[in-house]
Amino acid sequence: MERVNTTKASVRLGVIDGDGIGPEVVAATRVVVDEAVGAAGLDPVDWVPLRIGHDAIAEFGHPLPEQTLTALDELDAWVLGPHDNASYPADMRVAPGGAIRKRLGLYANIRPAVAFPGVRATAADIDLVIVRENSEGFYADRNMFAGSGEFKPTEDVAMAVAVVTRQACERIAHQALRLARGRRKRVTVVHKANVLPMTTGLFRDVCYEIAEQYPDVRVDDAHVDAMAAHLVRAPGEFDVIVTENLFGDILSDLAGELSGSLGMAPSLNCSDTKAMAQAVHGAAPGLAGHNRANPVALQLSAAMLLRWLGVRDGNRALNAAADRISGAVAATLAAGVATADLGGLASTSEFTEQVAARVHRR
Repeated sequence: MERVNTTKASVRLGVIDGDGIGPEVVAATRVVVDEAVGAAGLDPVDWVPLRIGHDAIAEFGHPLPEQTLTALDELDAWVLGPHDNASYPADMRVAPGGAIRKRLGLYANIRPAVAFPGVRATAADIDLVIVRENSEGFYADRNMFAGSGEFKPTEDVAMAVAVVTRQACERIAHQALRLARGRRKRVTVVHKANVLPMTTGLFRDVCYEIAEQYPDVRVDDAHVDAMAAHLVRAPGEFDVIVTENLFGDILSDLAGELSGSLGMAPSLNCSDTKAMAQAVHGAAPGLAGHNRANPVALQLSAAMLLRWLGVRDGNRALNAAADRISGAVAATLAAGVATADLGGLASTSEFTEQVAARVHRR
């Protein structure tokens, strides 16, 4: 039975600005979250500011300081702005998002892609979710207990090791199948078992094994190259797509663009006990400080975060706050208010003002 929490206890969320446009889209997200939480009858959010990236380098001498990681250990949920690790000093080019996912065990990356009325989407009928295994595969920063899965035995030879375990396949399959039960009850397993039969073949086979526990969900599979073509040709045919780390990263960027813009692409990184809202897009340093960034992806990511907390805690008010954010974003876009990446004229702050006003409308 679902636990129902009717208290007004304050929600405690970490907040990390990041680099580039990060401070702008994070500020825009905080405004909308605060409005939605208040409109849902909850006490104000207890925001816990933390640092990564260039701000952290300036203050602590490292882009992902231990102070931030220790604070995240004590939090259940947080909002992470984009980072620009390519511009960090050569000896500090850690990707903070990936390092946080690994340390906190955020094994699932859930990335919806939907076309909103009012947005010129390449695929007007797209409405799917990509469930990406977040801890293994070819991602060298995450797939080894210590060190990296990418190495050079000689100066002219580079190698990478992909790791796929039954445990990781089982838990991501459960995530995808549970999610599909609340949608259109279809899961597509994406792999490349014709050329990687041991690794992605294991992923495919374990997903089918777990699917036997969900007889109400229809399950099929596709090779990743064919899946890319299917998404371009007929994205509306798909519901929930589950795949390994690298394939999920690539396919979700494609799906985001098909829905209108990467600026529209939200995501949630989660385990069974912790969650992080993080937009799919990067830091776009060339846009930083110009009040032109699209805040939709992070605002929708924050809505996913509130919904995750609401489901975990049985708190209907948090679910209501999440619905208010997603509904207000959709209504604002449908009204023709959009940032430049969507062909509109609204600034980041103007778009956010419109969303915040609509949060209070039912």
